[in-house]
Amino acid sequence: MLPHSLNNVWLIARREYLERVRTKAFLIATVLIPVLLGGLVFGGGYMAQRTKSSAHIAILSYDPAFAGDLKRELEGGKDSDMQVDLEPLDDATRARLNAEIKDTTKHFAGYLQVLPPAGGSVRPRFIYTARSASDIGTDTALKVSIKTVLTRERLSGRGLGASEIEALLAPVEIENPETGDTTAAFFAAYVFFILMYMVIMLYGMNTARSIIEEKSSRIFEVLLSTIKPDEMLAGKILGVGAVGLTQVGVWMLAALILGVNFAGAITGTGGHAIVSATQIAFFIAYFIFGFLLYSSIAAALGAMTNSEQELQQLNMFLVIPLVFCMFMLLTIIKSPDSALSRFVSLIPFCSPLLMNFRISIGAPQPWEIWLSFILMSLTILAILWVSSRIYRVGILMYGKKPNLPEILRWLKYS
Repeated sequence: MLPHSLNNVWLIARREYLERVRTKAFLIATVLIPVLLGGLVFGGGYMAQRTKSSAHIAILSYDPAFAGDLKRELEGGKDSDMQVDLEPLDDATRARLNAEIKDTTKHFAGYLQVLPPAGGSVRPRFIYTARSASDIGTDTALKVSIKTVLTRERLSGRGLGASEIEALLAPVEIENPETGDTTAAFFAAYVFFILMYMVIMLYGMNTARSIIEEKSSRIFEVLLSTIKPDEMLAGKILGVGAVGLTQVGVWMLAALILGVNFAGAITGTGGHAIVSATQIAFFIAYFIFGFLLYSSIAAALGAMTNSEQELQQLNMFLVIPLVFCMFMLLTIIKSPDSALSRFVSLIPFCSPLLMNFRISIGAPQPWEIWLSFILMSLTILAILWVSSRIYRVGILMYGKKPNLPEILRWLKYS
């Protein structure tokens, strides 16, 4: 037989859990979210690897042989499939091409000028005039192709045959028998990061919305006659968290069963699993801590507001730390063991996403992982202490948003 207070918490949590799990939206989201997310990430990566620039450009060069080699590389190389015109290097041609760039009826991306070397340099000068400054694909294809043609010419000048040159310029394949395809493993870690971001945000906001719904219907006034506010808050957080944990558990079980390499099938690698049981265990652990952290904040926001519109104005307190994690992701990808990466991944609001990501792509020191859980635990206790005091007063406040001095007074109430 449970104590009365724990029984109340259990009843609230059970109600919150069953209300959400039994909906069609829960079943649809459980299936569609990982499918869509995996399709976007892996499909996007697959298309990015195989999409070539197909722009229409012109080459103006003092060296016809170099221009011809560059044209062949751009039109049939591994990085581009462009349409290239060879034009004379003179002012009249420049004027005509500048007019074509400005003509929106023509699909003309720009022109490349290959000028003689200057200042004792052995390499020609390259000037590219583009219609759009954001055409990164064409710019990248030009740089890669020019480098390839220059290298091929230098090697040919040193007496190497065509077959030897192509062998030297062929892409290098690095085998990793221990971990399999590193690109696939990275994409799996990235999917985990985005998934963590989504579920923490989704279920944190669900906690706040649940409070606003019951606050609007005045059901709180009935419940508070038999249940303490702290018990109600605990029940809501546990109930909504259990829904999230159920959904995450289904996703992680599917990832473990099917983890024999979706990305490996795409990239043509072997059968190494890209998702390990250790990754899944840490994902679930960091989800629990991340949810408790952010749902505690969301509960306080829900108690302070009276409508969805008011909640939207305050949800920046949830969004800003998560967006900060997105900005820091590139830093961690480049150098997961740097001092900055270690510091930001130990910030309690960032640990669920960034420390978990570091675990997925590398191996942080055990003390870093333990310290992140300790710091998150202390932060959760502090936020729960504040949120519970805001909650037990805020749920009975109607009609206006409290200001900061009023919220500070709530914290002093016993």
